[in-house]
Amino acid sequence: MATVKVTDIVRRVEDVLQDTNIRWPRLELQNWINESYLAITLIRPDANAQSGNFTCAAGTRQVLTAEFPSALRLLDVTRNVAETSSKKVVRLVSRAVLDDQRPTWHAEPQTVDVQHYMFDPRQPKEFFVYPPASTSAELEVVYAAAPEMHSLTESELDPASGSSEVIHLDDIYMSPIVDWVLYRAYSKDAEYGSNEARAASYYQSFNASLGAKTQSDAAISPQDASAVT
Repeated sequence: MATVKVTDIVRRVEDVLQDTNIRWPRLELQNWINESYLAITLIRPDANAQSGNFTCAAGTRQVLTAEFPSALRLLDVTRNVAETSSKKVVRLVSRAVLDDQRPTWHAEPQTVDVQHYMFDPRQPKEFFVYPPASTSAELEVVYAAAPEMHSLTESELDPASGSSEVIHLDDIYMSPIVDWVLYRAYSKDAEYGSNEARAASYYQSFNASLGAKTQSDAAISPQDASAVT
């Protein structure tokens, strides 16, 4: 749960810019905070990972946004959750394997119990299930969602306002958010050589922070003991 306030981000950015709502209006800074969420989730879809129960459409092809309009991409399908289902887990398989072994799998009888799902990163908001699902089938899914946007007024964005609205990502993303806002702020005056260099520096810091987190997560993530050599 986030605890960093939006006004905390504004204060940090204005301290670096040495500007107070003049050259860089706070409403503009808020737009860039909102923009940073999309930039972060583009690189780290798990930054706003959510889970929920997905009611299947009849057949094999499923569209994630039919149930979750803010979904950006599927991350996982974990299990069957319909009351009349077996509650069994659902496994990821290659569609090519299924196409080879059961060429008519799309036309097989529909069921409430899904066994496998298939995902193509070129269509991040869609997935296929096998056997074909009935409209009674329900799956627990994990997906990356677009964070909500802030719409605070100029007075609410004042660090002295006492606004309690917090950022819409975890606190660990505070630094990349600040870096992105500073990158966009200095890009506004990129015709000045020094500001162009500052913009590039903060953009590099933004990417480096997210890259370092990716490496750290990979190093400490839980692993299947049988896979460790």
